[in-house]
Amino acid sequence: CSSDLGGGGGGGPCGACKFLRRKCVAGCIFAPYFDSEQGAAHFAAVHKVFGASNVSKLLHHIPVHKRLDAVVTICFEAQARLRDPIYGCVAHIFALPHQVV
Repeated sequence: CSSDLGGGGGGGPCGACKFLRRKCVAGCIFAPYFDSEQGAAHFAAVHKVFGASNVSKLLHHIPVHKRLDAVVTICFEAQARLRDPIYGCVAHIFALPHQVV
């Protein structure tokens, strides 16, 4: 997700709007974070786990300068939850002590 910065400016819809099959309007909350190429795939995971409306509301409450970090974290957590529906990103945390030898 962090490499998706800058979508929506090329005339086409951002990845989120492409996935949701809606017009990407100026000021779209998702456009700066989900580009039109890989953004749709990343947003699909985010939408499935958290829901587009919930993520939109969350981003509106976060200061603009902190939104990229929030989106990267949300994407990581969504993808981890899809890989491991029980533990999600906690499974990765549990694995870390075993890597330190």
